[in-house]
Amino acid sequence: MSAPALAFEDLGVVQGAGWLFRHLNLYVQPRDRLALIGRNGAGKTTLLKLLAGRIEPDEGRRTIVPGTRVVLLEQEPSLAGHATLRDYALAGPDAPAAHAVEAIADQIGIDLGREAATASGGERRRAAIARALAQEPDVLLLDEPTNHLDIAAIDWLEQWLGRYTGAFVVISHDRTFLTRLTRQTLWLDRGSIRRAEVGFGGFEAWTEKVYEEEARAAQRLDARLKIEEHWLQRGVTGRRRRNQGRLAQLKEMRAQRAAMLGPQGTSNLTIGTDDARSKVVIDAEHVTKRFGDRAIIKDFTFRVTRGDRIGVVGANGAGKTTLLKLLTGELQPDEGKVKLAKTLDGVIIDQQRRLMAPEKRVRDILADGGDWIEVLGEKKHVHGYLKEFLFDPSIAEARVATLSGGERSRLLLAREFARRSNLLVLDEPTNDLDLETLDLLQEVIADYDGTVLIVSHDRDFLDRTVTVTLGLDGSGKIDIVAGGYEDWERQRQPARAPNQRPSAPKADAPPAAAKAKTKLSYKDQRDLDLLPAAIEKLEAEIARDEAALADPDLYASNPGRFDALMKAVEAARAKKDEAELRWLELAEMAEGLG
Repeated sequence: MSAPALAFEDLGVVQGAGWLFRHLNLYVQPRDRLALIGRNGAGKTTLLKLLAGRIEPDEGRRTIVPGTRVVLLEQEPSLAGHATLRDYALAGPDAPAAHAVEAIADQIGIDLGREAATASGGERRRAAIARALAQEPDVLLLDEPTNHLDIAAIDWLEQWLGRYTGAFVVISHDRTFLTRLTRQTLWLDRGSIRRAEVGFGGFEAWTEKVYEEEARAAQRLDARLKIEEHWLQRGVTGRRRRNQGRLAQLKEMRAQRAAMLGPQGTSNLTIGTDDARSKVVIDAEHVTKRFGDRAIIKDFTFRVTRGDRIGVVGANGAGKTTLLKLLTGELQPDEGKVKLAKTLDGVIIDQQRRLMAPEKRVRDILADGGDWIEVLGEKKHVHGYLKEFLFDPSIAEARVATLSGGERSRLLLAREFARRSNLLVLDEPTNDLDLETLDLLQEVIADYDGTVLIVSHDRDFLDRTVTVTLGLDGSGKIDIVAGGYEDWERQRQPARAPNQRPSAPKADAPPAAAKAKTKLSYKDQRDLDLLPAAIEKLEAEIARDEAALADPDLYASNPGRFDALMKAVEAARAKKDEAELRWLELAEMAEGLG
């Protein structure tokens, strides 16, 4: 092993009244490709700033090989005081050469003459990337580099990093980006850090092993607290496994939707019966929208049916947000018409997060300062509802300004998902979210009893959530494809070039001499038969206890019973998660055996 280019020994940082993390040891070698993974609020961005030397630790020692150039691409770079993007890109004592910045700007597609004050999020991000890469770093630290980028820009950045000869550490919610590029993983978890010599593609398998080892250790020590903490974490990874079952359902929905679409190249939805017609919630006929002389959308015809999950993809400026506004009635077409069902009641979560006033408390955002929030007509205590969205209940008193970007996004989702609606509109919902929150968001979307419209550049997220993809190429034409991003990409490029994304590595084949299994064992078959009833019983127990918790006077009159019910609900949910996971594994085994 060569000497590290950059390292920290016994690193510690104080945040508020306690330690954010302590006694961390980590290193970056000259050719590392490191994914930095952790929950929102775990300290990932702080750790990158420490590695870059932007902030000083409260404990620990940073060592760096002399002459090593470390460059940080911040999640939200400040452009204050700069007239143009070029001024920003060329400012400061560490400014790169002008010709290097211009060359990268041309490749990534950004006009550096644009006024900084009026530049979009995507333009600011591209300017920051041009500045960072042009500095020719030996160690590149990337904090959510794909935020606000369109898919073409992400592809360009992936190719650049693929050729890059230095080391990089990247924080990203984009699973596809991480899987393609990383070869090692740093996992920041509960105040400690672990390193594995596997890229993000092997992360979930590795964390499963870590959790299993923790559970065995906890059982040996008979440490009930550690077991509970394990299940708090394990419940989230169990969600990932359950999502595999949801993916199977998603494939069925895509097949049904494909049967409803007309021949390739047409965008009409065939309506064969009155029942099918009654399911139409948005009906767009021959819609055209122009800005000046440019028709951003041309002759678009499509019907959105109840329960559809529609993904919208395309380059920045291709018209994705315009299409959303047309489909929701916020914008009127120049030609054609859009009819909305009279019963349509939408919730729009946009990429600006405008409603998150920094001086407000979490409790103010969720419950107008009270203890209870109405969730789809049912009252829930703020503390219990925060847990459902992976928050520590004690965060209820925190100010929005103290939350990380990801925590703010998660809080907004928690508030908006509590409202009754039958149309959910998500404009770049994955920005700033950690991977566990993305798993939660996928689950909420899958269980949502309504129609969903999603604009996103996150390819993996779209592949896991949508039934139909609307692809905009900037010419005004819109491709309509049953499926996710991969299906749209496959239609656009039926014969991909040799640099096609590699398929996931196949599991080792069983030894030839091994006897093929032809049916489930007696115990497995019995569990497969009995678990659905057990899951229904647990769901009934959870519903009963949650109904008791909905009593607005319970917390004040009998706090002991309130705490007992909260614990009972948590325990029942853990059992339900375990039972669902076991049933899913058995169902997959049975399907594999025919």
